[in-house]
Amino acid sequence: MRTSFQATMRLSRRLVLLFLALAVALSVHAAGAAKYLVYVGTYTNHGSKGIYAYRFDTESGALDSLGLAVETPQPSFLAASPSGRFLYSVNELDQFDGKPSGGVSAFSIDSATGRLTLLNQVSSLGPGPAYITLDRTGRFVFVANYTEGSVAVFRLSPDGNVGASTAYVRHDGSSVNPERQEGPHAHCVLLSPDNRFALVADLGLDQVFVYPFDASRGTLGQPRIVKVAPGSGPRHLAFGANGKFVYLISEMRSTITVYSYNSSDGAMHRVQTISSLPPGFKGSSTAAEIVVHPSGKFLYASNRGDDCIAGFAVDSTKGTLAPIEYVPTGGKTPRNFAVDPSGEWLLAANQDSNNVVTFRINRKTGRLTQAGAPIEVFSPAMVDFVQPAKEK
Repeated sequence: MRTSFQATMRLSRRLVLLFLALAVALSVHAAGAAKYLVYVGTYTNHGSKGIYAYRFDTESGALDSLGLAVETPQPSFLAASPSGRFLYSVNELDQFDGKPSGGVSAFSIDSATGRLTLLNQVSSLGPGPAYITLDRTGRFVFVANYTEGSVAVFRLSPDGNVGASTAYVRHDGSSVNPERQEGPHAHCVLLSPDNRFALVADLGLDQVFVYPFDASRGTLGQPRIVKVAPGSGPRHLAFGANGKFVYLISEMRSTITVYSYNSSDGAMHRVQTISSLPPGFKGSSTAAEIVVHPSGKFLYASNRGDDCIAGFAVDSTKGTLAPIEYVPTGGKTPRNFAVDPSGEWLLAANQDSNNVVTFRINRKTGRLTQAGAPIEVFSPAMVDFVQPAKEK
């Protein structure tokens, strides 16, 4: 009897230990599965109604629809506040309040439902705004007005509203393509890691403007101008992980140019130019988005026409790029894509096939593998991951 009792006790202790180990494993698994809100901006003249919200699970890669977050016209580009409490969008219009301008909209985020509530809406100070971003402090918002080639800076209030403009510049000139480059077309604003410079890619001028930025007043100084190869059509910019290199994707020639970057004065010097398209590609295609992986080891670019994501390995010392692969996006016209903060997933927005496709990223090789079925959304133009603000 004694031996049987001891055996039973030993078995009970093993079961308790097994249960505790399982509980710990489950808690670690749950802690590692971060939840993000994903917002998709759209073009509302093709069937959509505004900005759509999803809940994203970094463990499974699942996108759960939360429905229409807010109805608003032409919210083609989005930017979230660092706090996760507010979302900002351009309204890519040519008329706003009866004047030749687009709009800038501010929304508060309901972290539980993903719904957006309009706070206020102001003129973007120019027609056709195509890009919006916040400075590193989250106190100013920058807008690139594509149609006339201007950049406007607005002060943000603590309650999230867009306030008065603190800076406005309008570019002048043209470049070699009479159809696409008849005038300036500001397409992107990128703040330097130290928040001291605002880099603006102008497709119409084949130039990048490096503006000194005063983060206390929200003003822009006299720019340093970086000339790009004629007919390139500069579109979007990205900094490398160490801040020593800048990557420029040019829409018209489908090229990526690597620049060394001097943080003391904003000087940029060309290091490499490489095609974003697969070798031997002969069709018509224009480049769109460019993103550096959170690890800094990889860079991704999208091509509209070839309809692929190009992956590159980044040399951490030289900043140069080496092709890894070219992966079909599972749709047409990948206008935008985003890598989630964990670096495990990439979401591609295919504008002309009305879908968003999820890819898993191999963190060792940088290669992409499609995961799950695409989600349907009319004319997706932009994808933005948002870390929801914690409830007080």
